[in-house]
Amino acid sequence: MSDRGILLVNLGSPASTEVADVRRYLNQFLMDPCVVDLPWLPRRLLVSLILLRRPRESARAYASIWWEEGSPLVVISKRVRDQLRSRVDMPVELAMRYGEPSIEQGIVALMQQGVSEILLMHQYPQFADSTITTAVLEAQRVIEQHRFPVRLTVLPAFHGRPDYLEALASSARPHLEGGFDHLLFSYHGLPERHLRKADPTGDYCVSFEDCCERHSPSHPTCYRAQCRAVSQSIAERFDLAPQQWSMSFQSRLGRAKWIEPYTEAQLEELAARGVKRLLVMCPAFTADCIETLEEIGDRGREQFIDAGGEELVLVPCLNDHPQWMDTLADWARNEPVSA
Repeated sequence: MSDRGILLVNLGSPASTEVADVRRYLNQFLMDPCVVDLPWLPRRLLVSLILLRRPRESARAYASIWWEEGSPLVVISKRVRDQLRSRVDMPVELAMRYGEPSIEQGIVALMQQGVSEILLMHQYPQFADSTITTAVLEAQRVIEQHRFPVRLTVLPAFHGRPDYLEALASSARPHLEGGFDHLLFSYHGLPERHLRKADPTGDYCVSFEDCCERHSPSHPTCYRAQCRAVSQSIAERFDLAPQQWSMSFQSRLGRAKWIEPYTEAQLEELAARGVKRLLVMCPAFTADCIETLEEIGDRGREQFIDAGGEELVLVPCLNDHPQWMDTLADWARNEPVSA
């Protein structure tokens, strides 16, 4: 048995499609200061307003994509956990930042198996405080609260790793080889202020139009630049010309300025340009979830066709693709211990 244990972390899901469960999940998610970065009182007021209507709407959306086994994200994540367990000789536990199984449950389970180091293997290719940072903070809180004698090692954002990019390209290849007019990379959005807060220079991110295309010390923590890099890398692997692909951001919430271009606008624009068969990849996610299956696969498809397009094909996420499973197993065995 290895001294290292793997904590496989993804975002999370409501326990069911019941409105009460969705409300509970959304409250936990939105009250995280890494997600809605306001002081507690205005955050509480804002989230309370959102929870007046949003849970019922979200419950309907979840119900439209819910599988017989449960939430697609949780079901797929369990498959990934099981595949990883079959490939490595070390304990592997699954955790969700919001909902269950929780990060606390995952860490307790690993400690019961006698590990001295936990590798937090989050499933977020690009860095953001609302994904990686909050997962790390919660893991640290649990370890400190229980006074567990364990080292926490964190997998860095892996957007630039060649093995990740090769697995992503391999999983998408059958869909691209089927023919298409345009490939859209749609990423989860972030408020622009999140980019500015993560910018170590304090004045580079979102300060001019092509900031993501110039080399900068801001890029190791710049979500948008990392999304751009993934899109460019995949386009190059398939020898796509610049006019054959584009990038956009989905899942806005509230009235703040979010990073652009917005996916809804891109779908309208591409249809207006005469694109008939559109492929959409969502490389901010490694497992299909409500943002891919419902937001793009259902609502996005309907919007694109209503605007004049003929077919929108959602390229599945990496999910439990064998090459991705082999990549995760290699990282589990070989990721260096944090200093």
